[in-house]
Amino acid sequence: MTKAEDAIRTVWNHIDRETDYATELTQDLVRIPSVNPKFETAEGLNREPEVQDRIQAEVEAMGFETERWEVFPGRPNLVSDLPGDEERSLILCGHVDVVPTGPRADWSMDPFAADIRDGCLYGRGSIDMKSGVAACLAAARAIRNAGIELGGRLSIHTVVDEEAGGFGAMDALARGKTAKGAIIAEPTNREIMPCEGGLYWVRVTIRGQQAHAGWRYNEIWPQPGEGYRRVPGVNAVELATRFLSALRDYESIRCRTTHHPLMPPGLNTINPGVVVAGAGLGEDGLPMILGNPAIIPDVAVIDLDFKFLPNETPEEVRREFEDFVHHFCQQDRWLREHPIAIKWALGDLYFPPMDTPADHPLVTSLVRHQTALGAPPAITGFCAVTDGAHYAGAGVAPVMFGPTGDRPHGVDEYVEVASIHETTKSIAGAIIDWCGLR
Repeated sequence: MTKAEDAIRTVWNHIDRETDYATELTQDLVRIPSVNPKFETAEGLNREPEVQDRIQAEVEAMGFETERWEVFPGRPNLVSDLPGDEERSLILCGHVDVVPTGPRADWSMDPFAADIRDGCLYGRGSIDMKSGVAACLAAARAIRNAGIELGGRLSIHTVVDEEAGGFGAMDALARGKTAKGAIIAEPTNREIMPCEGGLYWVRVTIRGQQAHAGWRYNEIWPQPGEGYRRVPGVNAVELATRFLSALRDYESIRCRTTHHPLMPPGLNTINPGVVVAGAGLGEDGLPMILGNPAIIPDVAVIDLDFKFLPNETPEEVRREFEDFVHHFCQQDRWLREHPIAIKWALGDLYFPPMDTPADHPLVTSLVRHQTALGAPPAITGFCAVTDGAHYAGAGVAPVMFGPTGDRPHGVDEYVEVASIHETTKSIAGAIIDWCGLR
């Protein structure tokens, strides 16, 4: 048995002797409502600082150095460090914000009570992702309690605002809080996930020509005459309808002709999520008049959720889409002279692609430990987006791995209690493998 293997066995024994620690810490964190205030605000509901208080008390008791600052007013990030070699540095990352619960009556229990029933811990944020945060802290605590001295720097990032775009993680990275590798403790149901696709929010603005609906016939069949009747309206809604039809074909071609070995076929979708049409373009980029069908509308705004694969670059994705829009416009006499406008990263929302190699040491370490604890896990890609994208964009090699559960963002969200314990062990083993020993 090597020195590292002996250290891992010692740490796992410590974890087994304190099986309730990570579970009880998860309950404590779930019982502090920390709904992202960008989605909902109410008295006692937006308590991210108190979640960070609870975490800070734990990590400082372990001997971590902490740094805390506000990303937005009243919304602090917390970065905790054990110093060590930068070449073997590792970040454990989790977010502390959660999405709203929706109607409380839809839940079969209090969403912030953290009740345990039949081996499952229920509550908003239980699986997404306070149990993952608790597993990271429990792994670090066991290593410290076992007297293990790590060679590489170990950092724990607990960040705000992941659910609204990852601006907490982006802020930490902008301050230089990076490392060589990272484990993002999002729920992965025993799978190891070294990749996820990129994501842009994109706004497409289509301009027509405003006119009175009473003279729509002049648009359909232009009339002879004098003055304004020679200038028919151009209905932006109808232009948008044709564009959406063409976009659907373009999306299908993308999904059929590109792939990534760890992602499901067809993941790189382009979802038209918001369509707003009316008359007059306001300073906010949206139509000014929405409630008058007697006007031929001259503005249609379409907001897209634009996914792309881990092995696609943002530059090629933008270029291909802009080429598609250009050629669509060239087929229409009006749009040739009044081309569709494209705004990338609407609301500053952009997730870089993440494509850590499947044979990366963090991946192989987690696979080995999960296999020892049960069965070989699958290596797959993550179908949504996480803060891992922002770490990848900053040059960190991230891997996603976390507990098992279900109904994130839904009613009766839960995490399987046994999986918290298992996740803690695998993360602890990966920390020792990656950081090494002094």
